[in-house]
Amino acid sequence: MVKSADWWRGAVIYQIYPRSYADSNGDGVGDLPGIIAKLDHIASLGVDGVWLSPFFRSPMKDFGYDVSDYRDVDPLFGTLADFDYLLAKAHALGLKVIIDQVWSHSSDRHPWFIESAASRDNPKADWYVWADAKADGSPPNNWQAEFGGPSWTWNQHRRQYYFHNFLVEQPDLNYWNPAVQDEILDIARFWLDRGVDGFRLDVINFIVHDRELRDNPPAPLNRPAILPTRFQTHLYDRTRPEAFAFIARLRRLIDGYEARMTVGETGELEVQQAYTLPPDRLHTAYSFFLLNARSAPPALFAQALAAWADAPGWPSWSLGNHDIARFATRLNRSGDPRHVRALMVALLALRGTIFLYQGEELGLPQARVPFERLRDPFDIAAFGGEAGRDGARTPMPWTSTAPNAGFTTARETWLPVDPAHLPLSVAAQEADADSMLLFTRRFIAVRQASAALRLGAASVAPAPENLLVVHRRHGDDQVLCVIELAGEASRFDCPPGWTILAAISGGEAIADGALVLPPFGGAVLASRNDAA
Repeated sequence: MVKSADWWRGAVIYQIYPRSYADSNGDGVGDLPGIIAKLDHIASLGVDGVWLSPFFRSPMKDFGYDVSDYRDVDPLFGTLADFDYLLAKAHALGLKVIIDQVWSHSSDRHPWFIESAASRDNPKADWYVWADAKADGSPPNNWQAEFGGPSWTWNQHRRQYYFHNFLVEQPDLNYWNPAVQDEILDIARFWLDRGVDGFRLDVINFIVHDRELRDNPPAPLNRPAILPTRFQTHLYDRTRPEAFAFIARLRRLIDGYEARMTVGETGELEVQQAYTLPPDRLHTAYSFFLLNARSAPPALFAQALAAWADAPGWPSWSLGNHDIARFATRLNRSGDPRHVRALMVALLALRGTIFLYQGEELGLPQARVPFERLRDPFDIAAFGGEAGRDGARTPMPWTSTAPNAGFTTARETWLPVDPAHLPLSVAAQEADADSMLLFTRRFIAVRQASAALRLGAASVAPAPENLLVVHRRHGDDQVLCVIELAGEASRFDCPPGWTILAAISGGEAIADGALVLPPFGGAVLASRNDAA
C-alpha cells in the first residue's frame, strides 16, 4: 500500500510510552535504544506509524509532560543521535513517527519560567500567565486545576499568582503574547526539519485562557466529584475560540512540509470537531468519548459514528492510552477474553484514524500496583484502592520470565510488572496460533486491505441491541462488520450477496441466510464481488 500525503487518514498508529516499552541500559526505565530494538515488533503488527509520548528534558514531575527543554532528549531516554537513528530505522521499516508536543505549559524549571518569575520587567515577563491577588490576597478567580486545587500559585519574587491547569510545576504559557507563539512554531520547525511525520498535541484546547480572567460558572449538576475541577463549566480557562488563530498559523507551517500531520488531544466530541474544521485547523483529533466510557455496548460505537456522520473534519479514535485504565479491564466487565477481541474489532471498524496503546495488541488488563509503588502524583492523591494511570503504564511484557518480563536486566523496574501480565507476553503469544497478538495482526491486515474500512463512509445498520453492525463503503468496496458485544449467542440475517471475509471468535457460519454468532463472536463480511 503506497502511503500518500494523507497517509494518516484511516491509518492505525501505535502509541509508545517510552518509560515502559523496553530498557536497553539496565536502569529499570525504558529508553529510545530500547524502542529501536523493538521496532520490528511494531512493524509486524501492520500499523502505519508510531506516536512517541514525551522523551524531552524534564524534571519528571509529570513524567515528561513537564518539559524543561523542547529541543533535546532527556538523558534518561538517550540522546538526539538516538532519536535520529530511531527515526531513520522506523522510516526504513515503513513506519511514520509522530511525537508528543506539550505546548500548553512547560516545566517550572524551564529557563523561560525561571526568567519570567524573576521580575515583572524582564524579556520573558509576559511569557506565562501572571495576575495580581484580589484585595484579600486570594487567587484572581475561581479556576480549578485538573489535578486538584486552585489553578493559581503564589510566587514570592513577582508577588503575583501564576496560572497552571495541571500541577503547580506546570505553569501555562501565555499565547496572547506573539513571541510565545513564534517560539512554539520554531520548536515545531526544529522537529519537522529533523524528519518527524507529525505531532500529537497534548491538551491543545488548553492553550488560550480568557484575557479578562472571568470566573467559570458552576457545572449544571454540582454533585460531589473526585476533584473540584468537575464542579465547574470550564468556559474561560480552556477551549477558547481565540486558540484557532494559532492553530491556523501552525497548519500553514505544517502544510509547508510534505506529508506531515497533526492530531490534537481534545475533550468532548464537539471540541474534537471544532479543532478539525477544514481547511486551517488540525488534520485530525481525538476526544475522550470512548476513553472515558466504563462500558461498551453497541450504542457507544453507534453514537460515535453518528456524531461524525455529517461533520466535515476527520476523527481519530482510541480505547486506551497512558492516562486511562486499560480497556481490557475497563470495558470488559464480563472478564471474557473474547470480549476484548470483539472490542478491538469494533475499534478497527470505525471511520477515522485509529490509535492503539502499547500492550493492547496483547490484551493486557489493567495492572495492579500497590500503593507504596505508585509514582503518579494524581494516582497517589486520589488513591481509592486501585492504581489509576500507573496501572496502564507498567512495563511491556516481552517474555514470560519473572520478575521483569524481559523489559530490563535491572533488579527493579520503575513500576512493577504485574505477574498477571507474564503469561500474556509477546514471546508467549507469538507461539500461540490463537493468541490476541495474532488476532490483532490479522484484523489490522483486514482493515489495511480494505479501502472501505480505511477511508469509506460509515453507517450503523439496524440490528438487535446486542449487535454492532457497521456498514463501510468506498466506491465499489463494501464491508459489513457484525460484532456481538453483550455475551449472548445470536443470529444476524445477512443481506444477500455477502460472504465472510474474517471471523471473530467463532462467527464462521452462515446458515439459512443468517450469520450464527457465539457470545462475543462476529465477522467481517464483504460482498461476493468484493471478496472475489
